[in-house]
Parts: sequence; C-alpha cells; structure tokens
Amino acid sequence: MLIELLTLIIVILTIIFLLWSFTLTILGYTPFLPTTKYAVDKILQHADIKKGDKVYDIGAGDGRLIHNAEKRYGAKAVGFEINPFIYYLARFNQVILGWKGKIIRANMLKQNLADADCIVCYMTPEIMTKFQNKFEKNLKKGTRILSYAFKIGTMNPVKIIPKDKKTSTLWIYKV
Repeated sequence: MLIELLTLIIVILTIIFLLWSFTLTILGYTPFLPTTKYAVDKILQHADIKKGDKVYDIGAGDGRLIHNAEKRYGAKAVGFEINPFIYYLARFNQVILGWKGKIIRANMLKQNLADADCIVCYMTPEIMTKFQNKFEKNLKKGTRILSYAFKIGTMNPVKIIPKDKKTSTLWIYKV
C-alpha cells in the first residue's frame, strides 16, 4: 500500500515536472540540461574569478556552478533559476550536499545584474539575444560574461574557447 502510494506520488510529480518544463520551453526558456563537471571546471578556469567577485549564473540549474565558484574561487556566487522543480533540486543540493552559493527562483531578465563581476550563462541563442541589450546597457565596465555553447546575439567575444570532445564552445565577452 505504501509503495503504491509513493509510486503514484513520484509518477504525478514527474508528469507535473515534464508539463512545466515543456511549458517553459514553449515560452522560450531553456530546458534543464545539466552542465558536466568537466565543463563547469573549464568555464570557471576561464572566468578569471578573484576572491570576493560577484558571480551570477543565469539559468543556474541544480547550482553546481555557483557551488564551485564559491568553494574553489572564493566568489560571492548567486544563481537564478525560473523552473520551480530545478530550483528545489538546487536547494536540496545545498541542504543535503552542503553546496555553497545562493540560489534564487526568479526570471533572470527581471534581475538587476549591475554589480556583477562575472556572469555565466548556458541558454539558447533566442534567450541570449534577449540578454544582449540588458548586458550592454546595465553592466559595469569590465564585467566578464561567459556563454557556454551559444554566442550572445551580435556581441563580439574577446575570446572563443573551441569545443573539444567533452565540452561545447565557450564564448567570453567583456563589457
């Protein structure tokens, strides 16, 4: 009886998760695709993060990048995630695994990112185009932006790290 009830709850939550994710995708948001540990390491290696830097991960997923930015580089890392299921997965990771960083459930386009020293993003080209204007108008001079897999609209990167067997292209910009 208890097993059937737990199975039913898991099935219902899975259906809700899939419907919510599908709805967000239809609305133009990027689906949850976890960044591998190898890719996170590569991104952070090229982010030039100094202790105390304010690092934002827009579309933070399960929070692994903000955790590593804080733990390994001493950054003040904040992640934004709109999908409630993925947000709670990130919160779960923080509580159960002791992950660091701050995770906020919010639409990243509506957040003030002006104090960022570094922004990391892994989103579709359509979403990145929406961010281009925000980045160009609202970020302070010298802010580093790292976009994993996709270029940001018509912005000109200062450096491109080519894809390899384990990672996608990394586009690096500076305001």
